[in-house]
Amino acid sequence: MNDTEASTLKRVFLYDTTLRDGSQRAGISFSISDKLKITKLLDLLGVSYIEGGWPGSNPKDCAYFKKVRELDLKHAKIAAFGSTRRTGQTVEEDSNLKALLDAHTPVVTLVGKTWTLHVNEILRASLDENINMISESVQYLKSHGREVIYDAEHFFDGYLADPQYAISTLMAAYEAGADAVVLCDTNGGSTPDRIGDIVQTVRSSFPGLLGIHTHNDSELAVANSLAAVQAGCSQVQGTINGYGERCGNANLISIIANLQLKLGFNCVPEEGLRLLSQVSNKVCEIANLNPDNHAAFVGSSAFAHKGGIHVAAVEKNPCSYEHIDPEVVGNRRTFVISELSGRGNVRVRAAELGLKLQGNEKAVLNKIKELESEGFQLENAEGTFELLVRQDDPAYQAPFEVIDMMVVSERRRGDVLSVEAMIKLKVGSEIFHTVCDGNGPVHALDGAIRKALVPAFPELAQVRLADYKVRILDPDKATGATTRVTLEATSGSDRWSTVGVAQNIIDASFRALADSYELYLLRNRATGGVMEGNHEV
Repeated sequence: MNDTEASTLKRVFLYDTTLRDGSQRAGISFSISDKLKITKLLDLLGVSYIEGGWPGSNPKDCAYFKKVRELDLKHAKIAAFGSTRRTGQTVEEDSNLKALLDAHTPVVTLVGKTWTLHVNEILRASLDENINMISESVQYLKSHGREVIYDAEHFFDGYLADPQYAISTLMAAYEAGADAVVLCDTNGGSTPDRIGDIVQTVRSSFPGLLGIHTHNDSELAVANSLAAVQAGCSQVQGTINGYGERCGNANLISIIANLQLKLGFNCVPEEGLRLLSQVSNKVCEIANLNPDNHAAFVGSSAFAHKGGIHVAAVEKNPCSYEHIDPEVVGNRRTFVISELSGRGNVRVRAAELGLKLQGNEKAVLNKIKELESEGFQLENAEGTFELLVRQDDPAYQAPFEVIDMMVVSERRRGDVLSVEAMIKLKVGSEIFHTVCDGNGPVHALDGAIRKALVPAFPELAQVRLADYKVRILDPDKATGATTRVTLEATSGSDRWSTVGVAQNIIDASFRALADSYELYLLRNRATGGVMEGNHEV
């Protein structure tokens, strides 16, 4: 889409509240530095508004509003969030409104009550007093030159309880000068048909700009937001990755992709669309949360193909099993190796690794299926898959051969546990016999195999074990259960994972360990001692 085409599409203004509503998710606590980093990411993405926090609620948000003024933002306006004046106070006396002005943001978002239940039982105010609170607060902020967005809290529940009163609160904000009025599904209990019908009714008589703010308590926040836009809303509020209190807020990542790619609305620049995956993952990292690999559009598995029939079709035409080109949102297509794979999976994945199978796809596939039947899982250890492909090469020569392995664990000197590993292996015609102590059997084995191999292969000194995972495959067999061990190793920017399976956890660990070192050496041999790129498998 070029700039001319984008300008002809209906504009939807994106309002991000990750820094306030998103931070209310259990387990998230953004520092000031975190909030500034996310602010820059959101501006790069191309959102119109960034809600920075509630300046009257805590010192951190007050500090953020001072710091954010130093940023040179290209797309976004910063908004401060707060509530209408308190009951029984004038706007000049209200400390919350003063804090909003002291934040010196170009935009202020005010939240007010729409639902008679909240007015009567939470505010304990009269219905007329609530109308006055809304009107006077908006007028006061407008008189100080602020753009004012009014969030009609619990609007859809309020509309169902008393539609006339709910709409009167919107009109109070609009007539007082609010630049936009946002309809909030605060409890997250509405459905798309209800949202669409109510927004359409409001739109037919309301003269101002309407927005939508939904929560995900019914797993419908994105669908509800899309329904509201189709019914007449031109501002959408949400958070990156749907972070928020309880079940979260509407996920702006999915909203952007659906509005722009599916429904023909203009939300962000085209270059912003290609940043969706990057922004999603970086905000995960800043929030110290694991990314959802299966998230729509941006998850690492969003365009992962596992079934052999699917892979064969995608090879011919990606549209056969993909609803969009993954690169449009900054993602990529992947092919998963498992017992469900076909020869196409093997061929394509090998090609991605720069390997040629020379027509031996079936032999490798049969080996994969045999291993998976034993409990191996190559889907999460594609280093083992790569090793199988390399071992199938007619020119394959094992860099080393393990002859014996033994681990001894005993207590000495009271409660001190001693672990010792012994390795005998062959490199060419030379046999190495090494012993190493460790703080556990895997640590000792790693030390022993390194002692044996590093003299012959000094490059192995760069390899480090980064992760170690254990899975019991048949827990009903208790101590006789089969164990699966997955190891992740690194060398510089290269990462690879290998898997071992056995009834003995030490045997499973050693197999994964030995395969990890062999794969590294085979890669190194293939590149003449210079590792290629970033093999993150």
